[in-house]
Amino acid sequence: MTCLETIQAYALRSIGIGERRLPRDDFTLCEQVTLIGSGMIWNIYFGVLAMLAGFVLATVLALGKASTTPSLRKPSEWFIFVFRGSPLFIQFFFAYFVFLSLKNVHPFFDPFAAAWLGALIVLFFNTAAYSAEIFFGALQSIPKGEVEAADAYGLTGWSRFRRVVWPTMLRLAWPAYTNEAIFLFHATTLVFFSAFPVRGQQGDALYYASYFADKTFNPFIPYPILAAYFILLTLVIISFFGLINRRLNRHLPANTRQKIKLRMNLIR
Repeated sequence: MTCLETIQAYALRSIGIGERRLPRDDFTLCEQVTLIGSGMIWNIYFGVLAMLAGFVLATVLALGKASTTPSLRKPSEWFIFVFRGSPLFIQFFFAYFVFLSLKNVHPFFDPFAAAWLGALIVLFFNTAAYSAEIFFGALQSIPKGEVEAADAYGLTGWSRFRRVVWPTMLRLAWPAYTNEAIFLFHATTLVFFSAFPVRGQQGDALYYASYFADKTFNPFIPYPILAAYFILLTLVIISFFGLINRRLNRHLPANTRQKIKLRMNLIR
């Protein structure tokens, strides 16, 4: 099988399209790169959906935590505390057994015990909690002068929040939120170790990397390939979030804008 035929057969295998049988022996580099890349579809799926939904919930939680009303502040504080205070790996196992118990109660909960939905919900709650703390810190750091200027222009309530508070909060929080987005995509590899089952060997990138490492007894080929995919994904995230960061800071002088840069940390 040529490399082109391998790509045609396995590029979409992780979502059930193409060759169903995995190669058993005489693994080629093209097979490993293609199948691990195919598994990245699931990592991107988990990361993108959890980040989009988590962004909305994080904004609500940050506003709730900043509220002076105890009925709004306390639930937000406890939600953030629980999901930031417990390991993500434990959250996966706890959620799986909760969903499994609910599955025995009613068939409606059947999809929740599968990785494509159950693990996604865990990642969604986890990133929402971390992002909410970032947004809350940004809310507390908004210069009072900007809010007072909005009041002077007659902006109140929703108009003030939409035009002044929310854009300023995002501008201040964006560099830290970029780090959270990178962490979220890296955290998707933990789905492989969680109790959530995959469907028909349609696993994520780590699933295929572990398969090749187990079959060849050589982890020094599949795992570097997996790392390379995540490095490329990280560069894409940094570039995309950098564009948004420039958009958020477009009104500032060029020499005062916050920039998102990739810096190699040789010594920690």
